[in-house]
Amino acid sequence: MATLVRWDPARELDVLQGEMNRLFDAFFGSPRVNGDGARRRWVPAMDLVETDDAFVVKADLPGLDRDDVTVEIKDDVLTISGERKAEHTEDKDGYVRVERSYGSFSRTLQLPDGIDPDQVKASFDKGVLEVRVPKPAERKPHRVEITAGTLEGEASEK
Repeated sequence: MATLVRWDPARELDVLQGEMNRLFDAFFGSPRVNGDGARRRWVPAMDLVETDDAFVVKADLPGLDRDDVTVEIKDDVLTISGERKAEHTEDKDGYVRVERSYGSFSRTLQLPDGIDPDQVKASFDKGVLEVRVPKPAERKPHRVEITAGTLEGEASEK
């Protein structure tokens, strides 16, 4: 008996993003290596929610303060970047296992055309960054009235 699996495009995009991240790591440098020799790369979890009037990005940034994070918009691209510093150094004793990732990160998100960067708001509370991007006003066709005769200032053709 065959099992029917519903196609989830969001899951496909997550898989594609993971593959692209691995590809970029291969070409532009591998993730940091922690003291236990394990490869670590910190990519904070982000949610994107669409409401009636805005796109809302929420990013889990535990251990960071608002001054550790930068939010920028350029050419309709939202970039959230920052760095979580390691709490241990290689020369200190006492660490048996290190599993928490650290390092710098940068996440980008393409925004729709027409976003007003001055209307974008960001807040940081209890390790969660929230960026609210108001949707652009819907562009509706502008109807041009047709008048009889010639336009003012233009010669008529005969």
